[in-house]
Amino acid sequence: MDMWFTFITDVGFPIAVTFYLLHRVEGKLDLMIETLHQLPDKL
Repeated sequence: MDMWFTFITDVGFPIAVTFYLLHRVEGKLDLMIETLHQLPDKL
């Protein structure tokens, strides 16, 4: 049981941070894609 707890502690934190950062970047990428689609209309 201690082995599983150590494994979850060691691996779970980096996974949680990765999902959080991917969620933040996804929103910014969506905004950038939308802006790029509007660019030809403004030129």
